[in-house]
Amino acid sequence: MLEQHLRPNAISYNAGISALANDGEWQQALSLLGRMWQSSLRPDLISYSAGVVACVKEGQWQWALLLLREGRGATAGTAVVCYGAAIRACAAASEWQQALSVLRELRLARLQPDVAAFSAGASACEKGGQWEQALALLGEMREARLKADVITAPPGSARARKAGSGSRLCGCSGRCGM
Repeated sequence: MLEQHLRPNAISYNAGISALANDGEWQQALSLLGRMWQSSLRPDLISYSAGVVACVKEGQWQWALLLLREGRGATAGTAVVCYGAAIRACAAASEWQQALSVLRELRLARLQPDVAAFSAGASACEKGGQWEQALALLGEMREARLKADVITAPPGSARARKAGSGSRLCGCSGRCGM
């Protein structure tokens, strides 16, 4: 039987990082990402996205932001979904200022935030008691012609009414249900 020496490639590393992310093994996923560099393979958008997701799933928002920023410098582009995942991590940790910072970075990268990014940003602001900011993001989402979904609109609108805010802050004249 012939013995062959197989070297892992970017695809096999990415599969491993994704599998570890799915299993909640964020530290192992980041270790594998580091080994990718050591083996002279350059991590790509998929590598960094899988690493960000691994961190997000385990509430490691600081690591998610670090990977987002490292990936942005190392790859040709960073996907909106990667930014959205980082914003969700910040929202889960009630880090509204960090979430808004990532939204700004997304725009500076000349990418258009999607519904998930706006929703996560609004959620982070809501958790931080920043109602006006949350409603402003929902207004921006409407201006971008993105439709609020079941997850986005009702919690924001119910909580906004409870806080005494309302549609006057987002400027939609009640069209968003607030």
